[in-house]
Amino acid sequence: MLTRRVYIYFVLTFLLGIVCGGVGLYYYAWSTGHWHNKFSKETVIKSLSHDLRLNSLQVQQLRSIMDDADQQFDALHKQVEPQFAALHHQTQQRIRQILTPAQIQRFNEMIRRFEEKRKKQP
Repeated sequence: MLTRRVYIYFVLTFLLGIVCGGVGLYYYAWSTGHWHNKFSKETVIKSLSHDLRLNSLQVQQLRSIMDDADQQFDALHKQVEPQFAALHHQTQQRIRQILTPAQIQRFNEMIRRFEEKRKKQP
């Protein structure tokens, strides 16, 4: 009877370790950005080709449409990026106005770390 109880506790402990490890891995990967899928034109093209059973001419036309849209998205992003940067800077300045000098130092350090992390992301 005692060996059966020890065996059950062992299995439960093992299963609990698997669950905790899985949750920890999921949280780490999600919070660090490892599981955020970036947009991929090729994935969209393959998916639409397969799901809609596109012929080769349609795939070629779809690729052209996606390339054109990608160029337009890039142009739009470049156009509004300065406005977003200005709004971001303005918001930071407004936050600094309500902080104490010690809090401003911590806030600036937080901003610096965030910017470093953002620059490392492709």
